[in-house]
Amino acid sequence: MKNFSLNCGQKSFLDDEPKTTLKNITIEEKEYIRFINEFWTSKQRQGSSIHEVSYRACFKPQLPKFFIELLTEKGDVIYDPFSGRGTTVVEAGILGRDIISNDINPLSKIMAKPRFFVPQIKEVEERLKQISLDTKAKAEIDLSMFYHPDTEKELVSLKHYLNEQKKINQEDHIDSWIRMVATNRLTGHSRGFFSVYTLPPNQATSPERQIKINKRRNQKPEYRNIKKLILRKSKSLLRNLQEEEIKNLYNAGTKSLFTNSDARDVPMIKDESVDLTVTSPPFLDVVQYHKDNWLRCWFNSIDSEQISKNITMSKTIKDWCDTMGDVFHELYRVTKKDGWVAFEVGEIRGGKIKLDEYVVPLGLNAGFTCLGILINLQEFTKTSNIWGVKNNDYGTNTNRIVLFVKE
Repeated sequence: MKNFSLNCGQKSFLDDEPKTTLKNITIEEKEYIRFINEFWTSKQRQGSSIHEVSYRACFKPQLPKFFIELLTEKGDVIYDPFSGRGTTVVEAGILGRDIISNDINPLSKIMAKPRFFVPQIKEVEERLKQISLDTKAKAEIDLSMFYHPDTEKELVSLKHYLNEQKKINQEDHIDSWIRMVATNRLTGHSRGFFSVYTLPPNQATSPERQIKINKRRNQKPEYRNIKKLILRKSKSLLRNLQEEEIKNLYNAGTKSLFTNSDARDVPMIKDESVDLTVTSPPFLDVVQYHKDNWLRCWFNSIDSEQISKNITMSKTIKDWCDTMGDVFHELYRVTKKDGWVAFEVGEIRGGKIKLDEYVVPLGLNAGFTCLGILINLQEFTKTSNIWGVKNNDYGTNTNRIVLFVKE
């Protein structure tokens, strides 16, 4: 294990500077190694602008990029059973891999799939011009604490247009792109969003709380031009996307599989069809997905209460382990021989619960072999070395990835 290089024709991550620290950990009477370093982020170029879609509880694209480049080749199949905004699969597409994306939340596909079929800015501009605005349009729920009346009219008009396009099966890649961008501009903390100042978009707030924010800040919603903001955000998303990356995304998109299933049972995925899974599951009840997504669900005519009933939010570590144990059995089924699983988890409850120590036995019980745990420190400084590594407590600003292989 100390000479662990993954034998994949690339430089071992043990050679990275600063030097990787190895620490042994005993889990269920067996020793495993934690590899501790700053494996990505500052030493890599910034992630592609196409990733800049706001969503709570998501890792940076450098994480899947690290494992995709290390463990797979072009044309290999990359899977994420908890896809969220689609970071893993979009990065895989950029890198010329095929993808499978699953998430029980239907918003995931709305946020991820359009980025595989990138429109030209002129196409977006022309389509926005064609969408008529109903001056009498009004939401069926009270959104006055978020939007100026004229902004609300534009937003509801856009919602109705997209609904109608979908209903008559006429929603094309340009409409889907506009839907994706609008879904991610609904509320936020700058003038680039449709709403008055509120919490950042990855921390959606309730109408009641927004009323309090407005009072505290002595603010009223100002008019925002929705079409202009959609166009501006579209340009921003595409600003550093290369022509080859657009082609790679398109090719991956045409062969992609997007599913909307419980990660414990995804029958649409064939046995032994996945080369690498990179994923980060929901951590106990740390993130309440349904509370964060109520407005996005409204805009996309999705029943948020029904979705929240379908999403398993485990209250105890035992419940979480039971659920993830079933997920690992399904991952074992779909993973090819010599295929990989990189399972990212964090510390919760102030670092008292280190989920990586619970994940190792779950993977083993499903049939995988555990090769160790990578801990990526955001900044590998002397301070982190003293306070983090030596105390065996790496803080919340880290990624813990348990790495498994199917032998």
